[in-house]
Amino acid sequence: MTNLTDNMQTPGLDRLLAFTLKDRNAHGRMVRIGPVLDKILSAHDYEPAIRTLLAEALTLTALMGGLLKSEGSQLTMQAQTEDGIVELLVCDYRDGELRGYVKHDREQAVDIGANPSLPRLFGKGSLAITFEVASSGLRYQGIVPLEGRSLSEAVEAYFAQSEQVPTLIRAAVRTGPNGSTAGGLLLQHLAQGEEGRERLHVVPSHHEWEHVSILGRSIQDDELLDTSLSPEGLVWRLFHEEPEVRVQPTTPLTRGCRCSVVHFEEVLSRFPKEDRRDMRDENGIILVDCAFCSREFPIQD
Repeated sequence: MTNLTDNMQTPGLDRLLAFTLKDRNAHGRMVRIGPVLDKILSAHDYEPAIRTLLAEALTLTALMGGLLKSEGSQLTMQAQTEDGIVELLVCDYRDGELRGYVKHDREQAVDIGANPSLPRLFGKGSLAITFEVASSGLRYQGIVPLEGRSLSEAVEAYFAQSEQVPTLIRAAVRTGPNGSTAGGLLLQHLAQGEEGRERLHVVPSHHEWEHVSILGRSIQDDELLDTSLSPEGLVWRLFHEEPEVRVQPTTPLTRGCRCSVVHFEEVLSRFPKEDRRDMRDENGIILVDCAFCSREFPIQD
């Protein structure tokens, strides 16, 4: 643990901060993304509304991925629809590495404006969030309807329904010709002594969580996007009256597309020979397209 004031004057982009409000039985994550966001978004010529959607999704993925503690663990968020403009949205986080991709109807996306509603983008869809814990080899997945005014609200609903953990999420995105910035805050209440007691989420009100969530809701988009204000400084602004705020050293974020010839060769080796034969072109090459980074890899089979 480090002192909250140690890095308050170091703004820093592409960083994830974990903190704990010990006396309130709560913990949180604060993230701000810049150059890494631009690298991921530049892989495809996304329309403005799709760029904003993917930026928000990457922010949420970083916040949730930051909840994983063991090295090599991965968080994957995937949204699929039946009749939406967006057909598939997928993002994942592993050890500070972020990647994401949106498959959508380009013709419809041109006419939807800069800030369409979640139903307008997705129609009827579902949200799947998967935690893969490297230390135990366990994999947890929850699937909920894709509902709410924003993707952030849909993720809050996931934690309420699947994890049954009181959660507050705030995310803000700014995209433009001079670069993109996104910031986010995640707060959660930690249940005390599950055995023999009501879980916190079924109690009509809990004074500790009510206090923390009120402070969390006071955060403004401009604060989340203010690159002159460090994540530590923003946590201090929100919770400086708390008796003790513990923070972990920040995690640097990078674009994490893990595609390579070696990786795709290993994946293709799992297919039967007959299937691989059908994939080859006239020169015996299997051309593999990575949607995350928009690159093609010729594999000699």
